[in-house]
Amino acid sequence: MKALVALILLVQLPIHKAVPAAPSAPLGCDDPESEAAAEVAVSYINGHSHHGYKFALNRIENIRVVPQGLNNDIIFLELDLLETTCHILSPTPLANCTVRSFEQHAVEGDCDVKLQRLNGKLSVLASKCHSRADSGEDIIQLCPDCPLLASLNNTEVLTAVTAALSDHNSKTTDAYLRLIEIGRAKITSYPAHTVSVEFAVAATNCSAKAAKDNVEACQLLPDDQSNFGFCTAVMITHPSQDLRVDCQLYGHQVPTPDIPFFSRPGVTYSQPGQDTSAGLLPSVVHGFTNHNLRLSHNNPVASESSSSEFPASVLSAKPVAKRAVAEVAQHDKVPRPVGFLPPPPPCPGKIRHFKI
Repeated sequence: MKALVALILLVQLPIHKAVPAAPSAPLGCDDPESEAAAEVAVSYINGHSHHGYKFALNRIENIRVVPQGLNNDIIFLELDLLETTCHILSPTPLANCTVRSFEQHAVEGDCDVKLQRLNGKLSVLASKCHSRADSGEDIIQLCPDCPLLASLNNTEVLTAVTAALSDHNSKTTDAYLRLIEIGRAKITSYPAHTVSVEFAVAATNCSAKAAKDNVEACQLLPDDQSNFGFCTAVMITHPSQDLRVDCQLYGHQVPTPDIPFFSRPGVTYSQPGQDTSAGLLPSVVHGFTNHNLRLSHNNPVASESSSSEFPASVLSAKPVAKRAVAEVAQHDKVPRPVGFLPPPPPCPGKIRHFKI
């Protein structure tokens, strides 16, 4: 009898069906997870660039996450970057590198980066970038007296770099330096005709004194002894003549296993017997005022529009900023069904420095 009563009570108990887990909310551009992915992406871009300067994050333009399975996501980032004063060969951490101001003729980088997040660990799969100097018209409009960037292969620029490096080597008691590449240059005409240049250098196996006797024998140091540096110089040609040069060597750095310094494709090291006035491939710098990130980052699969992870129907339904803003403004007025997820904070994210 007791068993029968227990069975009846068991049958009368309410039946609870398992409720499926709610889908995770999409990421906003300023979410901590988005910023963590952007940090990894920027570190990868700087670590795999072959020319020019390090870049810092200015804004996360967009982020898309495509689940691939348990604890496995593909992340697509669109980033806005700004050039810093640190050359890519500089050991200075990015956090300590100064972003060039608008008045210094800033250089902006636009990058698409594809990452994988597997078991919580982020890794970059592909990158595609383009960088350009801000419009000269914009600079002059807001700062009429600010000098603009000059072409890296400008005759006056090449003359200034050659003179500056020769001047340094003629006065130093340390290693003889060779040119790696010209980084930036400006030419002003008032109050004096001035050429300002920045360029990367590397130490050779010769002292500056020994190089005077046989410069052809001076070779760049191998990876296990390499010593890179950076020079700035200002040459005044009119109404008087003056030359000021400052070169600093970084000291030996241990190359990363996957990208030793001397195997980085695209970096042009001037060799004995070659013209060292430029140290750059003409095809790389001809007529350009800055080194383009595209030379180092040009993988089309970094963009979600070229990715196999996105079916065409998903790409056609990709939200745009205006629609996201409209949805944010309207979602409180609409009754929320069970499991409703409000849209993420609209992209693009916050500007960290300035917009150009």
